[in-house]
Amino acid sequence: MKLNYKRTILIGLAFMSICAFWQFYDNEIPKILTYHYGLGETFTGAIMALDNVLALFLLPIFGALSDKTETKLGKRMPFILGGTFFSVILLAALICTAHVSTNLFLFIGILLLLLIAMGTYRSPAVSLMPELTPAVHRSKANAIINLMGTLGAIYTLIMIKVFLKSAANEADTNYIPLMISLVVFMVLTVAVLFFTIPENKLIPKVRAEVDNFDGEGGELESEDSDVPSSMSKDVFRSLVFLLVSVFLWFAAYNAVTTAFSRYVTEVWDLHNGAYADCLMIATVAAVLSYVPIGIISSKIGRKKTILIGVAIMTVCYLAAAMMTTYNSALSFLFGVIGIGWAAINVNSYPMVVEMGRSSVIGKYTGLYYTFSMAAQVFTPIFSGFLLEHVSYRTLFPYAFVFSCLAFITMLMVRHGDTKPLAKKSVLENFDVDD
Repeated sequence: MKLNYKRTILIGLAFMSICAFWQFYDNEIPKILTYHYGLGETFTGAIMALDNVLALFLLPIFGALSDKTETKLGKRMPFILGGTFFSVILLAALICTAHVSTNLFLFIGILLLLLIAMGTYRSPAVSLMPELTPAVHRSKANAIINLMGTLGAIYTLIMIKVFLKSAANEADTNYIPLMISLVVFMVLTVAVLFFTIPENKLIPKVRAEVDNFDGEGGELESEDSDVPSSMSKDVFRSLVFLLVSVFLWFAAYNAVTTAFSRYVTEVWDLHNGAYADCLMIATVAAVLSYVPIGIISSKIGRKKTILIGVAIMTVCYLAAAMMTTYNSALSFLFGVIGIGWAAINVNSYPMVVEMGRSSVIGKYTGLYYTFSMAAQVFTPIFSGFLLEHVSYRTLFPYAFVFSCLAFITMLMVRHGDTKPLAKKSVLENFDVDD
């Protein structure tokens, strides 16, 4: 049995749409708050943490709710369609408000509704992949899903370069064309997903594929494939350490991605979307490495691949902290950071899911995002405080410390590695079932 690449790519359209939005949110909303509404770094960080505060509650709730949902459209699709519909409307309202009003409370109110809308469908969208993919293929499938998400982020970065024109004052930046490009992109990607992935029809088809393969003598096993209704103490211990690791590496990475658009302005005196060049290098490097990393992880294991990723990111954070001016070496560092982040993303979520049971995929998806979002509640506020009251130069040392801690806790994880069947050749990993 082979991974259905075509189906996995189509499933990834939902995550592509989501990542396109979050790339805009993480980089441009802080600038709007800082330069248009005049907020300091600490308060900007607090507002930027709103999405993660909401996610702590919304992602587990809607992940578990989608597990129990039965409709003609499927379990996850109603949440994806409804969430996207309300999100694009509220995104348009948010940007229009920023252009016509200086009322901060109105802006934050609309932003809050937008974040709620986005939170209702992220877990269901991500849950589509493990639901429609046999466990043995989830690392490579997750590589493709993350590749799709990264392409969504690249789309937004390109649109930032195209539409954010030079302005004498950062507060005068025109976001309307960029907003329109995002709304169109989100609607089109989810529309294609809806018309090409009939969820209810595919679930029994995937189960039949697994049953047929088992009947032919195949073995789709994992280290914890027979998870009992009550999780063993050893597996639970691994799950806890893994989730703590998720918190720590997100605390490091999110500090950089949230503050970097302002860091380049304040430290390196770069303006008008110039930060997008650095982030583009990281995202392109991630795109080029997602699928190879999925293959590598099936050879050496998820844990080792993650540890390698955390280690190289830690070194890069330290190197970036030592840079006093912008130069070409930064491009190389961001490229390596992208590869390291890919190594983590491809493997961490499947490890969490693998420790649970297939009947509660949405629950474990929500659990994963609870810890990642908890980090993103904590880190914009704490790192923002350091940026404002100590120095912008604390950004990369901050990321270095949390990344080191993530490496230590990840060493304590002992479960969650799938044992896939050996491939006869490297090319077999790229076979696509039509």
